[in-house]
Amino acid sequence: MNQKSSRIRGHNTGPQINNDKLYKFAYSTEVLIDRGKGSPKESTGCRISSGVDVNLVWRNPNNDDDQLIKIAITDVTLDNVTERPAAKNIFKGKNTDQVIEKDYLNALKRPVVLQWTFGKVKNFYTYENEPAVIQNLKRGLASLFQIQLTSAVIREVDVSGKCNVTYQVRENQVTKIKTLNSCKLQRTGFTSHHQTSSPNFLQLLDVSKKSTSATIYVLEDTFIKSVRAEENHILTLNADRTIDTKVVSKQKLELKSTEAGPGPMTAKQAISVIKALDSNYVAVSLEAVPVNHECKNCPTLSEQWKTIRKRLEPENLSKADAVRGFMSFIQDLRKATQEEILQILRSESNVKLLPQLVDAVTAAQTTDSLKAMLDFLDFKNKSESVLQERFLYACGLASHPNELLLRSLINIYHNPIGNSEIRETVVIMMGALIRKLCNKGDCKLPAVMEAKKLIFGGLNRAEKANDIKVYLLALKNALQPEGVPLLLKYAESGDGTISNVAISALQEYDHSYITSEVKKTMNRIYHQNRKVHEKTVRTTAAAIIFSNNPSYTEVRNILLSIGELPLEMNKYMLSLVQDILHFEMPASKMIQKVLKDMFIHNYDRFSKMGSSSSFSGYLMRSPDMSSTYSFDILYSGSGILRRSNTNFFIFNKYSHLHVNQVVIEAQGLESIIAATADEGEENLESFAGMSAMLFDVQLRPVTFFHGYGDLMSKMFSATGDSMSVVKALMLLIDYSQVIQLQSGLTCSTEFQGGFSIDVSGGMEFSLWYRESKTNVKNRGALVVVGNIAVDSSFVKAGMETSSETEAALDFIFTVQFSQYPFLVCIQMDTCESPFRQYVTKYESLPSGKSYVSRKGKVKLLASSEYPLHQENSNMCRKVFNEQPDSSDSWF
Repeated sequence: MNQKSSRIRGHNTGPQINNDKLYKFAYSTEVLIDRGKGSPKESTGCRISSGVDVNLVWRNPNNDDDQLIKIAITDVTLDNVTERPAAKNIFKGKNTDQVIEKDYLNALKRPVVLQWTFGKVKNFYTYENEPAVIQNLKRGLASLFQIQLTSAVIREVDVSGKCNVTYQVRENQVTKIKTLNSCKLQRTGFTSHHQTSSPNFLQLLDVSKKSTSATIYVLEDTFIKSVRAEENHILTLNADRTIDTKVVSKQKLELKSTEAGPGPMTAKQAISVIKALDSNYVAVSLEAVPVNHECKNCPTLSEQWKTIRKRLEPENLSKADAVRGFMSFIQDLRKATQEEILQILRSESNVKLLPQLVDAVTAAQTTDSLKAMLDFLDFKNKSESVLQERFLYACGLASHPNELLLRSLINIYHNPIGNSEIRETVVIMMGALIRKLCNKGDCKLPAVMEAKKLIFGGLNRAEKANDIKVYLLALKNALQPEGVPLLLKYAESGDGTISNVAISALQEYDHSYITSEVKKTMNRIYHQNRKVHEKTVRTTAAAIIFSNNPSYTEVRNILLSIGELPLEMNKYMLSLVQDILHFEMPASKMIQKVLKDMFIHNYDRFSKMGSSSSFSGYLMRSPDMSSTYSFDILYSGSGILRRSNTNFFIFNKYSHLHVNQVVIEAQGLESIIAATADEGEENLESFAGMSAMLFDVQLRPVTFFHGYGDLMSKMFSATGDSMSVVKALMLLIDYSQVIQLQSGLTCSTEFQGGFSIDVSGGMEFSLWYRESKTNVKNRGALVVVGNIAVDSSFVKAGMETSSETEAALDFIFTVQFSQYPFLVCIQMDTCESPFRQYVTKYESLPSGKSYVSRKGKVKLLASSEYPLHQENSNMCRKVFNEQPDSSDSWF
């Protein structure tokens, strides 16, 4: 304890109340709710005003500073917190007894007794079985009497909990500064947990909270003359600081008069006085207790589902209204029982709606909702694989998973599963849950330890290539340090897709895990020191080296290799270096340093032809957050697509999030045109497929065709119809906290961000026109809502602030193989999309009388075609018979 010598002049002990006096105070407490920078005149909220009578009941005969004081609330009134016309004033024409139920009002007026010792509330006596909200209001008033007359930094208990408090004393004034983030008070709540590049910093999809509290006391004649207290809470969404809320709570206690009052009672001990006053008095903690608000005449879960189910039909998923309905229904599900949820699941007859219902039930993340899902799904039934997969993806993308969820997946794995692809998805999603739980500091939980053992053990025992790939994908999701050695092993010694998956997993690790040993292995893979590797593996190894503080020698050796590589790999590596320089990535300075050497930086080395490329650009830039895209495409020497890799990131100055990745891979297609395969790829089986990551979670890859026979069948029967890669509703932002205000009222805060996505892809071949088209369609909507509300049972006030958008992004790959080299055109297009923002403020009474203010703005975001590299633009002009641009450069 840091004690200082400052004291109130003339006081060597604590404040004291005079005998035979009745102190009459005016008391008011008010709550204002608004945007972070909103004007007080536009705030919503309410004010409770009353009289407060205080008198001495007993003084310890052995210690004048040990007193019992009685505090009684009188003449309660309710009003708006801001001036408002009569038509918009919900309290106009309402008496207090018409707003506050009789039982509540009587309880509020029943006096409390404080044992007040040296200015500290040693005991708080009130009546049992009073409504929690009423007891908390009394605690808020009683906490104003928690004071000391010497400067110090201490731990103190009041209505906010046990908090760090700083007292500053000057003449007859005491200032109390409470550090609200130090307060310990049992409350339920949660927030999103997402992997970031720097977990110690603010997370992109989380909420920042800043709170302050100050109370100023003025004393006169050994007692309190006035108290003014104010606390502020500002909550802001890290990803979009326009989604913010502010709550201001004020208390004012002023002495108006003193008059003759009852004399103190005579007794040796305080407890005997309490019993004499009223045997029903009990001592309770000054800390606030949770308040549960029962919803009266609220619709049932079944009725709520009927109102929103149409919005969740598959054709509506890309609309913001679908996401709003999804988030609203989650709130209802969180209040529902297992039986109620199970009834909804079993009674829904529309099979097209069931996947969206599964998304919502799983995203609710309550024990009842999880038990209902496990009871509903039969994993032995192959015909339910769509619902099973949606459930598993929703588990992997859960905003705040717990051990029970991971334990459930482990149990599913150990029981019969009818569909082998579902078993694979179970393992892959286990990895995602391991990472999220470890990010919360729960790596030592029994379920986490068991899941790790299952994945590592399964990988060590796996013999089939597909089984190995599945466990490697689980390691990619888990991103645990102990996974690095295994990934290195399979990256360097594995073949085909195994090596690809292992090295792509290493690419997702934080820089701190890319040690010198990892970089040595990446250099060996790129330069093929031990064995020949596929181009896709070598280029990923180079990307890992460039992304992790490359040395001068590493960069020099990679640049020296350009010109000696296979044709398309040459072009790809050149494009990758150009992109690093153009986008000013961290490795650009070292590359510029190496390029000063004219032996390396010369026309012969950097003028190789080809179609492969690597390009990055900005989708959006703002003070709070930026979004980037990267597009890599690698062809085989025969001009056939080998791999395309599209990535989207959002980031701020603290962290980044891998929003989406879509990888299309093809191999062994040279037989179509009787071409020769590249080195190291002579024996690859014909294959094409797509893999996706969503918000740092790797999903199970899908296959377009596998094997020459399947390829020819697809070529002759291809219609261009899309194959769904992922279709889902997700809860990305999920923040819920209860703020205990000093007045005794509670403020509930909720931020939710919902996202709908529909990613599909299709390949269309035409041997007649010697052309192929691959189309990857991304459709979705994003809705973010911030809610803050104060509910005292007799009046409710709050604000909702929201933003929403709908978007469509298409990738179109057109390949004309009527000539050699092939003509390849890549297009990345967005459609015109709406962006809407709303702010709604409201006040309401139980009688139904309410006030609502709603403001908003809507704008259209123009459609656009995002730029890629110059060679692609020239190629597209040839494909579509347009005139080429005269500008072109090799560097």
